[in-house]
Amino acid sequence: MNKYIISGVSLLVIAICLLPIVGVIAAAALGTHETLAQLAETVLWRYTWTTLVLVVSVAAGSIVIGTLTAWLVATAEFKGRRFFEIALVIPLAFPAYVLAYAYTDILDHPGIVQSTLRHVMDWGPRDYWFPEIRSLGGAALMLTLVLYPYVYLLARASFRMQAATPFYAARSLGSSPTNAFLLVSLPIARPAIAGGSLLVIMETIADFGTVAHFSVQTYATGIYTSWFGMADRGAAAQLALGLLAFALLVALLEYINRGSARYSVKGHQETFTRFQLSTRRALAAQITCALPVVFGVIVPTITLIAMGLPSEQNIFSSRYLHFIQNSLTLASIAALVTVAAAIFIGTFNRVASNKLSLASLFIGRLGYALPGGVIAVGLLVPFAGFDNWLDARMDALFGISTGLLISGSIWLLIAAYMIRFLAAAIGAYDSGLSSITPNVDAASRMLGRTAWGTVRDIHLPVLRPSILTALLIVFVDTVKELPATLILRPFNYDTLAVQAFRLASDERLEGAAVPSLIIAAIGLVPVILLCMQISEARTPAHKKSRTKKPRPA
Repeated sequence: MNKYIISGVSLLVIAICLLPIVGVIAAAALGTHETLAQLAETVLWRYTWTTLVLVVSVAAGSIVIGTLTAWLVATAEFKGRRFFEIALVIPLAFPAYVLAYAYTDILDHPGIVQSTLRHVMDWGPRDYWFPEIRSLGGAALMLTLVLYPYVYLLARASFRMQAATPFYAARSLGSSPTNAFLLVSLPIARPAIAGGSLLVIMETIADFGTVAHFSVQTYATGIYTSWFGMADRGAAAQLALGLLAFALLVALLEYINRGSARYSVKGHQETFTRFQLSTRRALAAQITCALPVVFGVIVPTITLIAMGLPSEQNIFSSRYLHFIQNSLTLASIAALVTVAAAIFIGTFNRVASNKLSLASLFIGRLGYALPGGVIAVGLLVPFAGFDNWLDARMDALFGISTGLLISGSIWLLIAAYMIRFLAAAIGAYDSGLSSITPNVDAASRMLGRTAWGTVRDIHLPVLRPSILTALLIVFVDTVKELPATLILRPFNYDTLAVQAFRLASDERLEGAAVPSLIIAAIGLVPVILLCMQISEARTPAHKKSRTKKPRPA
């Protein structure tokens, strides 16, 4: 296989990635102006306002929690620090809608908290006020609890990489540790924090399960309601176009932020020595790091187990095994296809480093910014039209009904997963590929290897851990994906995520707890792998700092 075939396959993948964008724009253009005017008069501005408030709230909460906890575990020394360093990443394993089901059971009117208050205080249903969990604030809280690790991981890495000299200079000039952090360390880490917050924004605008369960009207719920509730594809496409424009703006900001993140370190720099906190400050640090873990992992896990035990859901029944089989089948195929596409695109950028290959990398990463509902609408509209046209032609010419050849198969769903999660696979593969110098490729070509021979004999064996990481990440993300699966899945082809959503929509939260627990258990695999990589990937500065005595705060 030569470089021309690699280039051709890469360009085919990129064309598939661009198809939903083109499909959404075309479908929105074909929609009637009456539909758009009706949307503007009724729900459009409410969708816009609610989505913006949700994005700002989740981003602000994630920045505060992620940055503060990252600073504590990166620079301070207190009991339990090593545990919290890993535990603060675990909420990534939980989809936000799983936390929504758990906290609804706890905090809703018939939940254990309000029931206990009424019993103890002898209150009636209208004798007290309690915050409503099924609200915009509740959705923002659920999303914050599972998305802050994006900011935490990037901010912690930035704090570890910083030279300690500016911080100690600020301390020598009379600044307190808090002021030195706010005036020196925090501005240096701003590009990393901004990058994490942009990832949080992308995930927030893509969320459907949480906002749908809490009856929060955003663009994501509007697309689903227009498509299935009102059977108005034009309205769904126009709403998807609005969400697409916002997602592309966020992706552009993330790209600019990534490109402008530059650090300059000249000469020998003093490394951070962890501060030894006093007893009172150590307790405050422990509480600060424990709260996200308690409310993001421990409480929902215990609640889901308590909900699932008395339920009638039997995971060993043929029906449930069918759900699990469907989820694992889709996730396995999607992981293999997506990682293979990432290998081709990464190799294409390696063998032909030009504007076209760089554009391929950008477009391949663009899918992460596209919500699942937008991808589903952008794929279903053109392929459903093609299936209908083909069925009509075959019936007219030969009297044969072809049915839904493409839009009614799992392959369109696989394509949506590939577009959505290709960025994660490219990131894992490209980061590993950067460790192989171009001289190795040049030596391989001098020895007679083709471009594909170099990939097969050198890149793939060396990059096996990166490929495994990419496979696991895509696998788990596919299991958790909800909006694209709801819209594109074939008839009577349900997954664990769909089953959990259906039971929760019918207010059968006890039943929804069982598939939610299975999804969370599967999500622990890449998180544990990520934590292992974090533990092993110690910088020399960090190793050096461990040999020094902690400075008193």
